[in-house]
Amino acid sequence: MGDISTYWHRFFHGNKEGQDWWQKKKELCRKREAQLVKIKGKGLILSKQSYDTTNRTEYALHLEYLLKQGDFFYKEEQVIPYQFVKSANGKERHEYIEKPFVEKSRNPFPVFKQGNQKEPYRETEYNRLEAVKYAERWWNSFNPEYLRFEDDCTNYISQCLRAGGGPMWGEPVREQGWWYGSDSWSFSWSVAHSFRWYLSGSERGIRGIEVESPEELNPGDVICYDFDGDGAWNHSTIVVRKDVNNMPLVNAHTDNSRNRYWSYEDSTAWTPEIQYKFFRIEIN
Repeated sequence: MGDISTYWHRFFHGNKEGQDWWQKKKELCRKREAQLVKIKGKGLILSKQSYDTTNRTEYALHLEYLLKQGDFFYKEEQVIPYQFVKSANGKERHEYIEKPFVEKSRNPFPVFKQGNQKEPYRETEYNRLEAVKYAERWWNSFNPEYLRFEDDCTNYISQCLRAGGGPMWGEPVREQGWWYGSDSWSFSWSVAHSFRWYLSGSERGIRGIEVESPEELNPGDVICYDFDGDGAWNHSTIVVRKDVNNMPLVNAHTDNSRNRYWSYEDSTAWTPEIQYKFFRIEIN
């Protein structure tokens, strides 16, 4: 771990991005009236590459935060990908690795279509406990029964809802319904923007009842994020518990996170223009 410690020390103490991240984290704790009792980190080097003029090391840092809020203690976890680049001239660059959006289509923001359902629909009930259990089991790993996406946030949330009894429908039309098949899947299953509009427009199977505030959500519910406030929905999380102020704590993929505060104000993606959608999940 010596190498990891060296890279992280350089990032945290000698890099503006690292200092900005730490300030955001402290400010969010202050806002929540939460005390950051302890931080523990461990890392894994993913790759080392050497070129004529550049050395690049990519690694994942697993951070654990012990927080105290009133009389309540809980552990937040996050896995963050970084790279450390050193040029022949001695210049060093330490930065977060942006993950590209890989699920593409001719329409970058496919619109949900209601369509016709071939099979009769069987009424069921959303099992929030099972959805949360799945979210906890797979928050930092990947179920081999599903394809792993480089941008995996919505794929992970869809799996959680499926574990809670969400019925799939619409196959094989990718612009229709919410489903995952052996070699294909709906856009609403894996694309954050399509998933947000599916929840708003669905009249069968999984549907989202939009509420005004995060306090109205319960474990098993979903939050959607438009980080830039430009109408393009970028991220999805699932509520796994509430803090002492009745605010949601969420799990997510890309970056893998557990018990993270719902607002994401400590994220590198956060902007003052951010928009949220709060969905209470039901099954019709």
